[in-house]
Amino acid sequence: MNDRAQYRFAVNVMPKAGILDPQGRAVEGSLGHLGVETVSAVRVGRRVELAVEAATEAAARATVDHLAGELLANPLIEVYAVELLSSAAGAEVAR
Repeated sequence: MNDRAQYRFAVNVMPKAGILDPQGRAVEGSLGHLGVETVSAVRVGRRVELAVEAATEAAARATVDHLAGELLANPLIEVYAVELLSSAAGAEVAR
């Protein structure tokens, strides 16, 4: 009997505050060409979605935290947040 379930997560990675964000600056610089004058402080990051098999949600989250801190984000210049997308029962988690 398999006592493991699948959990889906998203890892959102963003530049740390105060770190140069050239993509964010490029997007912000283009806003005027689109007639948008009310948007500022644009930051561009990335999102990684993954599924993890584990005995518990806590064990799955620990795996994702480990991957995010060691592989998906550069801790010197980026921060990350882990978001549960769906639980073992397959139900979507409210966002």
